Amino acid sequence: QVQLVESGGGLVQAGGSLRLSCAASGLTFRSWTIGWFRQAPGKEREFVAAFRSTAGTYYADSMKDRVACSRDNAKNTGYLQMNSLKPEDTGVYFCAALGGIEVDSRIHSARAYSYWGQGTQVTVSS
Repeated sequence: QVQLVESGGGLVQAGGSLRLSCAASGLTFRSWTIGWFRQAPGKEREFVAAFRSTAGTYYADSMKDRVACSRDNAKNTGYLQMNSLKPEDTGVYFCAALGGIEVDSRIHSARAYSYWGQGTQVTVSS
């Protein structure tokens, strides 16, 4: 059974930082692209960042100067470092796993991901 468990969310003031973690089990972690998405109240889930299984990172234009994703295959864990947070970054943040080698055309699409975590709440106060 595949499980993805996010942690590290919380309440932070504008300008602050958070580091989210995504602990995976039940899959060969190194073979999967790990993506990060967020969903604000009343809005659709949107792509934030991803780290390909074959190395290489992707970032949403809206956050690329403020976030960095990484992964530790030995620990089966992915990470999302978020800096200079803004109130509009508030939402539930999800990690997800995407299979396959040729992922470039799919990496931004939530529908392409096979497995999802339960999400972690990030709240940025002004």
